[in-house]
Amino acid sequence: MGKYDAYLVCENGHGVNDSYYRSPQFNTAFCTTCGSKTFKQCPNCNKDIEGEYHSTGILVLGGSTAVPDICKYCGKDFPWRSKKAQIKENIKSTSKNDIFLLDTIMDRFHLVVKQIRQRYNDRTSLDVKDEYDVQDLLHSLLKIYYDDIRTEEWNPSYAGSSTRSDFLLKNEKIVIEVKKTRSNLKAKQLGEQLIIDIAKYKTHPDCKLLYCFVYDPDGYINNPQGIENDLKEDSKDKMKVKVKIVPKGH
Repeated sequence: MGKYDAYLVCENGHGVNDSYYRSPQFNTAFCTTCGSKTFKQCPNCNKDIEGEYHSTGILVLGGSTAVPDICKYCGKDFPWRSKKAQIKENIKSTSKNDIFLLDTIMDRFHLVVKQIRQRYNDRTSLDVKDEYDVQDLLHSLLKIYYDDIRTEEWNPSYAGSSTRSDFLLKNEKIVIEVKKTRSNLKAKQLGEQLIIDIAKYKTHPDCKLLYCFVYDPDGYINNPQGIENDLKEDSKDKMKVKVKIVPKGH
């Protein structure tokens, strides 16, 4: 025997606490993901939103309950269902400007890094210390707009060796190469690596655009705009190259 707990959810559909009554210490007035107000009752019928099922005498560890889109009591859509549908439709839109979307993500990347460090009650967060951390966070942000994101695809051999790309957006034919500057990867070394990468990807069958994202939080690059302009390629007949270095203005 058992019963369903109530689900505390925000206006954007983020599940805050699927055990409202059993674990009240996790209840918050505002969502720690997006800052929206939270509630546990259907706005139409005022019945509790169905959360985790608790069986008597059984403790379940790990996992979380999926946030429902429709109220089981009145059959009405919860507020976030239409938002999810609109986002999904925008993602599928053939008219989306991929370079604009990627530029938006990259331009705000440093702001996101700083924001996720400010967690409620000093909870553990992702601290972007190396290139792998950059890849993990960027992968999460790419999922906002892209469904088919392939990681570490093998690239064609170049000069007797082969490498892996960080992300391949298969449907859009975009390869994203990620780098993070450090004491031994400054402007000179970075430029040399990017030149080699560009040469390699020119034979990649699924690369129409090579987007090189360089995260430079410590300001090792003195002239980021110069590197971006020098390595940019925008030919209609060849692979396009875009280099984005953030943040700027150290």
